[in-house]
Amino acid sequence: MKNVELNIPGMQSAHCQTRVSDAIKNIDGVKVEKLESTKLSASVESEEIKEELVETIKRAGYKVEGYDSEKESGSSPSCCSN
Repeated sequence: MKNVELNIPGMQSAHCQTRVSDAIKNIDGVKVEKLESTKLSASVESEEIKEELVETIKRAGYKVEGYDSEKESGSSPSCCSN
């Protein structure tokens, strides 16, 4: 297992944290160590699983710092900023 820390700027409230947790809870090969405002610490089995984790978080509507394509721009969306 490899430890990863992801910065998720839009995940600030408990509601947003729950939304991310629900999105990633069924990914095989991921063990969430800590989920708190703007940060996720987890253990992943492989680089492929890490990429799946990042993509799942992005599909849930959150920007993951350092993992977004150049074509994406603007502020990071969150469920609480609307």
